[in-house]
Amino acid sequence: MKFLVNSALAAAMVLSLSGCIVVGGDHDWNDEDWRVQQKENREIISELELNTERSRVLTRLGAPNFSEAFTKDGDDYRILFYRTQHRHSDGDTTKDETTPLVFKNDKLIGWGEKILDSVR
Repeated sequence: MKFLVNSALAAAMVLSLSGCIVVGGDHDWNDEDWRVQQKENREIISELELNTERSRVLTRLGAPNFSEAFTKDGDDYRILFYRTQHRHSDGDTTKDETTPLVFKNDKLIGWGEKILDSVR
């Protein structure tokens, strides 16, 4: 009888604790975190120099929110997208909330939608 009571208590404890699991990604973003990150990204991007090596940009800005790569006319292009503006309150970063940085053969050739459109 004591075994059944202990088993029932253990089962009740397991079921009551199962709702306490927290699942998260790399960041536990709060409202202030993404605002600060966006501001820092805008500041760093505004200070970038054309022809900067991609590795130096990655060192300053870290991993991009999105990236793309393609070859056109024998040149390698990399596009790194960094969050710089808030548009949707859905908890996810979308490309329309980012600024694209365009690299040709690992050298920064510009940033923004106009340069991106010109190389596509």
